[in-house]
Amino acid sequence: MTFIETRGNDGVKPSEATFSFAILNPSASFGGLYVPKRLPVLDFDFFKSHTKSSYKVLCKALFEKFDLDIETSDLEAALDRYDLFDDPKEPVPLSKIEDDAFVSELWHGPTRAFKDMALQPFGYILARLAQQRGEKYLIMAATSGDTGPATLESFKNAESVKVACLYPSGGTSDVQRLQMVTEDADNEKVIGIRGNFDDAQNALKGLLASESFKEKLKQSHTKLSAANSVNFGRIIFQIVYHIYSYLQLVQRGEVSMGEQVYLVVPSGNFGNALGGYYAKKMGLPVEKILIASNINNILTDLITKGEYDLGSRSLVQTTSPAMDILKSSNVERVLFDKFGAERTKQLMEDLEREGRYRLSEEELCLLREDFDAAFSSDEEAKAVIAAYAKKGYIMDPHTATCLKAYETLRKKSLKTVIYSTAEWTKFSPTVCEALGHSVRSDLEALEWVSENYGVEVPKMIRELFEKPIIHKTVIDKEHIEEEILKFI
Repeated sequence: MTFIETRGNDGVKPSEATFSFAILNPSASFGGLYVPKRLPVLDFDFFKSHTKSSYKVLCKALFEKFDLDIETSDLEAALDRYDLFDDPKEPVPLSKIEDDAFVSELWHGPTRAFKDMALQPFGYILARLAQQRGEKYLIMAATSGDTGPATLESFKNAESVKVACLYPSGGTSDVQRLQMVTEDADNEKVIGIRGNFDDAQNALKGLLASESFKEKLKQSHTKLSAANSVNFGRIIFQIVYHIYSYLQLVQRGEVSMGEQVYLVVPSGNFGNALGGYYAKKMGLPVEKILIASNINNILTDLITKGEYDLGSRSLVQTTSPAMDILKSSNVERVLFDKFGAERTKQLMEDLEREGRYRLSEEELCLLREDFDAAFSSDEEAKAVIAAYAKKGYIMDPHTATCLKAYETLRKKSLKTVIYSTAEWTKFSPTVCEALGHSVRSDLEALEWVSENYGVEVPKMIRELFEKPIIHKTVIDKEHIEEEILKFI
């Protein structure tokens, strides 16, 4: 399978690229992204044959369908990273919370967030490709809280790879921050920036596209890539769990093979939702993908009104910070799939030049064939946390935003999969507040919820509060390039 570019080709980059090229060089022509030239089709026999397959077996089968230029032995070694999860035989548990609603818990990996699902195997593959080529790479990551810890965990002490991780200072939970700033691997640098996630992501995209920055890296014999979901190496692993969750429902007898379901995805940068969209296009029986947002609800405006307007709003810090994003990178891949490269380039140029774009009525109708959207306030999400805690299920504030979409957007009485993107331990003060108890620290919040609701705090979370702070750098965004070059 080859990959093409969302904004067309500039005559300099290859018109079609291999998977390995696309993940090592994620910045495409005109600042666009790489996408598969053609998605494979998964038929009834494929789903039926994998109803009882393990997660690793399903993942390997999906890669075979994509026919990528990755050695089978390297893929198998990458998938062995799932052995680091709570239960290697069941890395993605499915919990029933209503008669027709199931939570796919994507956070049972080493950093307690869904980013581990893709970054654990992806990190191995990228590092392995660098080693095979005898090349050194700088991997950049911009994070709103979960990508950073997962990237650092995946690449720590990897040969041939250095990592520069950008996070908004004050814009993550304390646990997320500690997961980054206590990382002691010599090949990693964590940089706090005075700004928000969009500032961090804009800096990352700018450096990925900067020829002068790449020339400076060449002086250290270093090439540049990225761990954010602008890299398709992340996305392909995010397709798998949508298929796996559906097959779990089939195996349990909750749905019959071929019966449609709703997917509810809490969305920031849209990679998780894009994985569901690709799974649907490939043949997964999905009625619609319901996008849940917090009050930074620019995705709700896009999907319900066809408007994407950065100028009409400012980023607001919420209790679901991983969704505090206004520029959702992976929307571009959906636009390309729906409207083609020429229109996508026009829309993205409008966004960059004017801070907004608007879909036509026909385009909006095409988008709404696959998506609908709703958003929740912090208070609404806290009420959901409290209600389900009484039923014996503790969820984090991102997962809690999904329940409003589940309750208000479904037009049919179909089973629904809700994607839980983080463990409650990463946002324990918010959970405490939702449960009517005020605390002075994350550690106090973790202990109170654990004692009063009988849920365990994982060892890797408890140990964070005893580790020394290694990364203390906080800078203005204008100095990011200078700081990274000092690190290199």
